[in-house]
Amino acid sequence: MFWTREKTLAEIRNIRLIPIVRTPSAADASLAAEAIIRGGIGIAEITMTVPHALHVMEEVVEKYGRQVLLGAGTVLDSETCRAAILAGAEFIVTPSLDVQVIEMARRYSKPCFPGALTPTEVLTAWQAGADMVKIFPCGPVGGPKYLKALKGPLPQIEMVPTGGVNLENAAEFIRTGAAAIAVGSELVDLKALRGGTPEIVTERSRKFLDAVRAATSPATG
Repeated sequence: MFWTREKTLAEIRNIRLIPIVRTPSAADASLAAEAIIRGGIGIAEITMTVPHALHVMEEVVEKYGRQVLLGAGTVLDSETCRAAILAGAEFIVTPSLDVQVIEMARRYSKPCFPGALTPTEVLTAWQAGADMVKIFPCGPVGGPKYLKALKGPLPQIEMVPTGGVNLENAAEFIRTGAAAIAVGSELVDLKALRGGTPEIVTERSRKFLDAVRAATSPATG
């Protein structure tokens, strides 16, 4: 297999941007994934709330192969975790902490990013074997300032803020210590997809990439 656990983590640490595809239809999800890939990101997290999500994953992997690093989001139990991996998911993301999901991902040598919010939850997820910890929902509790506060006593834990990430604060999240940022509706514009203008999603993908790169360039410190 091309995407080993180490390669997957290295790619996410390099790109530092995970688009979240959460749409009300499978067709919208496929269109969104294509638009994101055209925008140069090469990573897409398809949530299990998408109708026929497993089929969408299989289609994306079949169509794009190594061009895309595919993840499964909103994974709530170990059975779903296993099904997503068999459908082509190379990393697993959850909204909360379920140790059995982490164990299943480990069994298949796939990275797992469980959701947590408080310092206790973050540390518990890390001790349970999380590769990175998804800080969710980060925006409503302070955004980059909250992430910075968490990183103070927990610098060894790689964190992925999710919820409330947008073009205005993306760079700040990176500068305050995010290993990567995960972006949903601020990037995947459902109205654009349904209006026949997926190029808007492609352009937003490029803008988010530019924001992340600007935050990590030597000129910005």
